[in-house]
Amino acid sequence: MSVTPPPAPVPGLPVLAGLCTIAQATAPGLSVDATVARLKRLHGVARAAHGALVSRLTAEPQYELKMLYSHHAWLLAELVAAIRARVGEMREPPLGLEDPLDPALQLALDEVTHAPDGTHLCAGLYTVLLPALDEACGALHADAHPLADAPTRHLLRHARLDLADILMHGRQAADALAAVSSPDATWLGEVRQALAAAGGVDGTAGEAVAAPSPRFSATPRRFDPVPRRDARFPDPYNMAVNAEAFIYDTSFPPEPKLLMLAYKRLREIDVPEMMASIIVETPGKPWGYVRDMTRQLWDEARHAMMGEVLFAALGVDWPALVRVNFTWSLGLNTQIGALDRHAVLYFIEQGLMPRHGKRYEWEIAQAAGSPLAATFQDYDWADEVLHARIGKQWYVAAMPSQQEALRAGDRAWSRVLMDWGAWKRDGLTNHDNWWPALYADACRRLGWPHDPRVAAFDTSYAEQRADLKSVSHSG
Repeated sequence: MSVTPPPAPVPGLPVLAGLCTIAQATAPGLSVDATVARLKRLHGVARAAHGALVSRLTAEPQYELKMLYSHHAWLLAELVAAIRARVGEMREPPLGLEDPLDPALQLALDEVTHAPDGTHLCAGLYTVLLPALDEACGALHADAHPLADAPTRHLLRHARLDLADILMHGRQAADALAAVSSPDATWLGEVRQALAAAGGVDGTAGEAVAAPSPRFSATPRRFDPVPRRDARFPDPYNMAVNAEAFIYDTSFPPEPKLLMLAYKRLREIDVPEMMASIIVETPGKPWGYVRDMTRQLWDEARHAMMGEVLFAALGVDWPALVRVNFTWSLGLNTQIGALDRHAVLYFIEQGLMPRHGKRYEWEIAQAAGSPLAATFQDYDWADEVLHARIGKQWYVAAMPSQQEALRAGDRAWSRVLMDWGAWKRDGLTNHDNWWPALYADACRRLGWPHDPRVAAFDTSYAEQRADLKSVSHSG
């Protein structure tokens, strides 16, 4: 019996799975202890940056910053989760991820977290703190052994892709704010000094520098639960137009319902405003909870931007014609506790799952002949499936049963007072019906037939008091 000799090695194939050359792999690299120590410091910075963004989202008036903070908070939450997972792969519990950081590093984080306004927050975060984090990720990637520690290098390479995106748009935001009101350059120098005193984000810098005294962090900034909006939201208490009542009226044609779908999506700006309060006011939760809740917060921000884009596609100047209220987030944030807010969120989400919920909105978009609206509603629907799962994992699991979870949400929602009458008496709004002007504008520009019955739609929340709970907000 003849034996076939093995084939000769093929020249030019990647060695070591393409990770590095043999020569590069002969250097010893960092120990596990050294790598874990640096990862823990990266973890602490990313976690603090996430917290700073979430804690400012509600009270930040600039719409674009609310959206930017939502996105960057999610990316940072994912980075924190990845680092925690990697440390857990290399060390047995307790992992020490909650241990105090170097005091000087903590000072730098506290100064940015307690910055007095968006201008200083963005300057400190996007021009000092996160660039230093990115630099530390790059240094650890360079120092980690390319073969023995390939998983850490993989984590860092992908982290830097997200950080590059964060820094590009964060610096744009910081520059735009600085053009209106310059941040305190001396304070920014003090944040850099605190980082230097800590040996940099990763603790490897050699030159010793004295830490500065606390400035903004000397008086810690408290979370502000009251949502704020910029001048494009001039009438945030206005509850004159009940979008749900219009959308679910089967006698109305589908085309004008596109306007209400765009309004409903843009109105979801209040969900991140509310969810930020839940995350901030429920400390000590597992990071999986924080990550999932931040993902949902970011999804809801994306939904608001979908509404913005749909209005743009329809040619609607929404700041001039639409009045987007904040009454839902205001009521929940100021009248009930964080757990009850989560209960209300879950209660509402469950109402979106049956056929008359998200599927119905998708069908409206299709019937109206808008591929863009259909795409948005398709993914809005998909996101709500994920959100229902998040609610079951992190809210329902802590309740005696799903039925009790729903009853608790129902009870909590019933306690939230939407005092539309008092708002009008106090001069906060006249509840002006903005629908006729919006509809007339769309008919004129888009060539829709002007239906007097549609134009006359005037079903306000005030007139729907008996059904307020079921129709006042469906994400």
